Amino acid sequence: MADGSEHEHPEPLSLTEAEFERLVVDELDALPDDMVDGLDNVIFVTEARPEDGSLDLLGLYEGVALTDRGQYGFGELPDRIILYREPLIAHAGDDIDELREQIHVTLVHEIAHFYGIDDEELHRLGWG
Repeated sequence: MADGSEHEHPEPLSLTEAEFERLVVDELDALPDDMVDGLDNVIFVTEARPEDGSLDLLGLYEGVALTDRGQYGFGELPDRIILYREPLIAHAGDDIDELREQIHVTLVHEIAHFYGIDDEELHRLGWG
C-alpha cells in the first residue's frame, strides 16, 4: 500500500548566490560565439527576485535594443541582462539540469531582446 510519499513535492535546489552565478557564467560561456560577439556595452547580473517580489519573471533585459540605438556608444550606462535566481530555481524544482536549461533559455531570450527580437518573434521561433 502506498504511503503517498510519491506525491510529495521534492525540495527545490539549494544554491548559494555564488553557485548560481557560476551556473549562469557556464551557460553564457556555452552560447554560440555569433550570439555573444555582438553584445556591446551589456552586463549580466543576477538578482534574487524582480522588484515586485514575484516568482513569475525569470529574466529581464534593461536597455536600448540594437535596432533602436541610433547615435549610441558615448558614455551611456551599459544595458543589463538580469537573471532572477529564486524564480529560476523555483521553476526548475529539484533538477539541476532543468535549472541549467532554464538559465540557457532565459539568456537566449534576453539576448534576443538586445538584438531587437520581441516576444512575438521569439514565440514564433520557439524561444518564447
